[in-house]
Amino acid sequence: MKGKHLFSRVSPHAIECYGATRTQVGHKANEDAFVIERDPLPYAAVFDGAGNAEQAAKRVARFFRALIKGQIARVGDPGAWEGWVRLMDSQLMGGAQSTFIGMAVPDVEASRLVGAYAGNSRAYLVGEAGAKLITVESSPGRLGGGNAQGKTFSLELCPYDILLLMSDGAWVPFGSMHLLRKATLSALSKHFSDVPLAILDAATPPDGPPDDMTVIALRLRYRVSH
Repeated sequence: MKGKHLFSRVSPHAIECYGATRTQVGHKANEDAFVIERDPLPYAAVFDGAGNAEQAAKRVARFFRALIKGQIARVGDPGAWEGWVRLMDSQLMGGAQSTFIGMAVPDVEASRLVGAYAGNSRAYLVGEAGAKLITVESSPGRLGGGNAQGKTFSLELCPYDILLLMSDGAWVPFGSMHLLRKATLSALSKHFSDVPLAILDAATPPDGPPDDMTVIALRLRYRVSH
């Protein structure tokens, strides 16, 4: 963003965050679930269930909300996220399992977000220079299997950066970072809520989604001060 004069300063002041999901063709129940909350601070998560998965994903999503709201002062601590993954793993033990990827923005002015993941759901960062995978380290085990190994991530968002949280049904169809970035940027001339829909459109073949697919897109909204 260009300032109006030499001494203009760009600073973040709000979060834009939207999600979208689609059900596998021929299925009535969507085994994915997602959470987006803005109070008391912004946080979001994607869950991809297996088994009686619709209920499993929704059940652990509710538990995740309770964890965040009950320990809001710890959302900036990666160690807390590792502990929450273990608690969610225990919460689903003995039933259907689910992957997880979630993040929170402890301080919007600092442009920093912190999160964790378990299983094969992913986070991508799309920016001016291209797109890259954030969740590069493998995290074997899904929530509910008793052996989920939560991995954490932390990053600072720059102007024009877009963070994507995606279930495997959404990210697998993209054969390259270029195609994912192209789909993301294709909707930026519209409302930001159209971004996850545009990504799902690009990932969906003509005969419909071969898997449940979910995307959350997040960016910082900036203001110019003088």
